[in-house]
Amino acid sequence: MAETSTIRERLDWEASPGLQRRIRRLWVRHSIAEDRRDLQGLIDTLAPDCVYEIEATGQRWQGHDGARAFYTSFLGAFPDVHFDLRDIVIGPQGVIEVATMTGTHRGEWAGMAPSGQPVRLTIVIHFPWDPDAARFAGERIYFDRAALAG
Repeated sequence: MAETSTIRERLDWEASPGLQRRIRRLWVRHSIAEDRRDLQGLIDTLAPDCVYEIEATGQRWQGHDGARAFYTSFLGAFPDVHFDLRDIVIGPQGVIEVATMTGTHRGEWAGMAPSGQPVRLTIVIHFPWDPDAARFAGERIYFDRAALAG
């Protein structure tokens, strides 16, 4: 499992075109589900013991129930959220996505009260790959918290 393996072990994971296509297809399914606000579609792309983490706050959610709680909170806070993909890397360790996130801050998120204002920030998301489950082991989300505050 990706969460418990060391970085040295993950660096040894063999890359193959077939695995890269499989991970890419799952990431596309995940992205489409998020755009459609399809919570079950999102959960279907995740390992049962997935972990969601916001690095700037230390917040952490575990398992499918945790992922549901994360997405309910996030999509409630930014009901009109949109991601414009700027860069992506896909390999046997998972996906790294760099995007511009836009939306209106309508609910509490990342420990910040809603501002009601539009936000635009660069966000980096790591989707670690769980080779045993053949699903994502969750997400690690990185952003500048001061940029969210406006």
